[in-house]
Amino acid sequence: GSSCVCQPGYRMVSRNDGSSFICEKCPENASGVTQDGWNCIICPKGLTSEGKCKCLNNEILVERSTDGILLKEALCVHCNGSEQSFSASNPSGNRCVRCEQTFISVSKSCDCSSPNVLTGGLCFSASESLPPKGVATVRFGQLGITLTSAWFVKNLQSSASACWLYSNLTACQALGNMCVMNMNSLSSSTTDACGLFQYIYVRTARLGIVHSIAFWRNNLPWLYYGDQPGLASQVLEANHFPPIFSFKGTDKDVKLQFIAASFDAAGNFLKWQSLGGGILQLCPDTQTKLNAAYVFGTTYRQSCKISVSKILLDFANPIFYDLFLEYNGDNGQQYLWAVPVLNLNLQYSEMFVNQGSNMNSWLLTRRFFLVDALSGKENDLGKLPRVIRIASKITISIRLVSHTQRGTIYPPLVSIAYTDVLVQNPETQSVMVSFSVNYEMNQSEAQIQTDIALGVLGGLAVLWSLLKTAGWKRRTGSSIIDLQTVLRFLLFYAGDLANVFFIITVGTGIYWLVFFKAQQFVSVLLPLPSQEGDFVTYIACAFSLKALQFLLFLVSQLTIDIFFIDWERPKGKVLKAVEGEGVIKSAAAPVSIWRTYFIANEWNEIQTVRRINPLFQVLAVLFFLEVVGFSNLALMDSSSNLTRSSESYIAPWSRILRFGVSAALWLAVAFLQIIFFSVFYERFVEDKISQFVDLCSMSNISVFLLSHSCFGYYIHGRSVHGHADTNMEEMNLNLKREAENLCSQRGLLPNTDGQTFQISISRKMRLHYDRIHETLTRKRGPARLLNASANAFEQSTRAYNTMNKFLSSFIDHVHKEMDYIVKDKLLLERILGMEFMEPIEKSIFYNGKRTCDFDVLYYGNETTLLIFDILFFSVVDLASQSFVLAAILTYLQQEIFRFIRNTLGQKNLASKTLVDERFLI
Repeated sequence: GSSCVCQPGYRMVSRNDGSSFICEKCPENASGVTQDGWNCIICPKGLTSEGKCKCLNNEILVERSTDGILLKEALCVHCNGSEQSFSASNPSGNRCVRCEQTFISVSKSCDCSSPNVLTGGLCFSASESLPPKGVATVRFGQLGITLTSAWFVKNLQSSASACWLYSNLTACQALGNMCVMNMNSLSSSTTDACGLFQYIYVRTARLGIVHSIAFWRNNLPWLYYGDQPGLASQVLEANHFPPIFSFKGTDKDVKLQFIAASFDAAGNFLKWQSLGGGILQLCPDTQTKLNAAYVFGTTYRQSCKISVSKILLDFANPIFYDLFLEYNGDNGQQYLWAVPVLNLNLQYSEMFVNQGSNMNSWLLTRRFFLVDALSGKENDLGKLPRVIRIASKITISIRLVSHTQRGTIYPPLVSIAYTDVLVQNPETQSVMVSFSVNYEMNQSEAQIQTDIALGVLGGLAVLWSLLKTAGWKRRTGSSIIDLQTVLRFLLFYAGDLANVFFIITVGTGIYWLVFFKAQQFVSVLLPLPSQEGDFVTYIACAFSLKALQFLLFLVSQLTIDIFFIDWERPKGKVLKAVEGEGVIKSAAAPVSIWRTYFIANEWNEIQTVRRINPLFQVLAVLFFLEVVGFSNLALMDSSSNLTRSSESYIAPWSRILRFGVSAALWLAVAFLQIIFFSVFYERFVEDKISQFVDLCSMSNISVFLLSHSCFGYYIHGRSVHGHADTNMEEMNLNLKREAENLCSQRGLLPNTDGQTFQISISRKMRLHYDRIHETLTRKRGPARLLNASANAFEQSTRAYNTMNKFLSSFIDHVHKEMDYIVKDKLLLERILGMEFMEPIEKSIFYNGKRTCDFDVLYYGNETTLLIFDILFFSVVDLASQSFVLAAILTYLQQEIFRFIRNTLGQKNLASKTLVDERFLI
């Protein structure tokens, strides 16, 4: 089916490289076509179905004279089978050759007549003990088809008989190959190829064994390791592979020297072949990349789709392999280590059914093939097979010895999964094939350590969340444990548990990155992709819980109570006409509102100021990953180089290493940014938070802010000059006096500079605040609640003035029943983030030495924001395997949440302070 031929009765006239044919019909008097197809000839004994001459058995066809001249009429020459010549026609029917030795031995002629037995071209005496009658069927379990194989019909019985009676090496190899083609079936109820092999194996113990290997019988191929329970674990783990391996020094990039003894289907030994040539990789690739499959420590993956027509063309005859690993001993002598094979399609006998998939139940084999397009041929061996069997998944597993420090490995294992394909239309059918080399180690100890860390840190997270809940209860002024308290505890625990998962995953990623890439003698190997499931789950849990914490603090920031206390007092009086009365009265000069608007605008702008530059953070991380080449550290190979050649093989990504590299870079860049902004930029260039505090002092406006019912922050902005609503000359004069220490200090307490405080107010103070705040916001309520004698604007203005007067008098200690004290927080209070003293009689102002204590701003929540960004970046990257996409989406989510925080924060600011939103620009 892969080339053109002339129809029967036609000869070829011309042929152009097989792509075009010209055929001509033979005349009636010479209707036969020669064997080469170029001439017509007279056939005295008839024609075959292909239109060529045929002869009787034991006759050869002669179409040309000895000098090559074409005869007019073909001759059928009888081969002399007498004792003097013992000749018979060869399988092609074109030469007389000495007949097979069994004919001569049994019948003293080239004729195997009754009662002798003729099978597979061999003659056996009826008096000899022959093996049982073989079943020439092949089972294709995936398709549920059992075929009578033409190859088995022709060769099974003869191979078994010759192997049994004469210990014929080729026949024994051919019998073993037929057993392998039948998937090493061990069914004891049938005499298929494997049944006949086992029959001979059991009865030839007298022949001895090869190389002291109990499973390798002399003259027989080594097909099995034995079926004793637990034998597989002994084979794979009892002995170590002698050489040691390293990633650094002169022994780096060591290649595993796999070699294979190859045989054809008839049992003939072909040659020794190195796997470095890519003989097991069915997918085409460059020689450099094919050779990279066997560099120690480099995880190799290759997969592709191959058309059935190409498979039939390239693998018309199956090749069978016995795999070995070559190494040098201490004395320089070369040795071979037999590599076991795990056939995943192995048809177990009843003794192996329901044994499970653990190693002790495995039945290891030795011989394998890549493509079998032979056993699936039912009638004619020259036609296309009905079914082909393809090694669709080949995996070589290299396992590291536990607790080794010298790079010692266990014997490699080759796992093969075959796919049965029913051939219908070879040109349109295709098969997915893959080849991989995995390096693995026992990860149970690492998993136990991770579980221990998760349990310990998870327990500490519970205690920490309880402390947070207790602090939250005190800040809300409530002492009752209700459903809201339980819910708040769960929300705190979600955030702390997210931190636990983050610490564990970052520690795990950096551990594997450092210890795998930096080791000299191999002591650790990366987890396989199938072993990374728990790690990915931890990242997903960390992201989900951190997102919940992020949304919680976002909501809390959008619902804070805030008020700007204006300390400015009227300067003098002005004449003012009284509306509706027609008279003019003197009144206090109005205080400008523009300073309040200005402070409100500045507060609105610093709400989303962070301790790092988010855009620079994303670009810097992406630069180091993609431009500098840190992403190459996440490849599953032993190389620590940041650059790779385009022609070299690129190993698959490790999700653990990808997370470890990206998280480490995020943390490193963020750490450097924080140091830069804290030590240099905020000190010598610009500190927006400190500048806001200074601006409050120059504007004579304080900020009173409540993030909880009874807890919040206070920025003391009362001007030391008494007023701020002045001209430029006086403003500059005031600044000069302050620079020369000719005036008092800005602090709330005399002779202090402390302007920022954490405040814990009493319940009485909060109730009074709420009564005034209720009238402040009543204009947003139903119209029926409004005072009919005054419009909403006048009412809110009156409430604003009332609140301003109350808070300023509260700061000035006017209300003795609602007084406050100023004190420093204890070190333990700062560490735990809670207050030990409850403000029962008096409120408490705690000196705030750090502006980052303001957790009502982005600035005070940098840790939460940074971890959320890292986890978001990592989740996108793990899902897409693209650092670029992860960086883009991370920046977009930062901008989206910043927009939401600014927009809703601005609305809350306008609502709580009565600053018209139109002035917040």
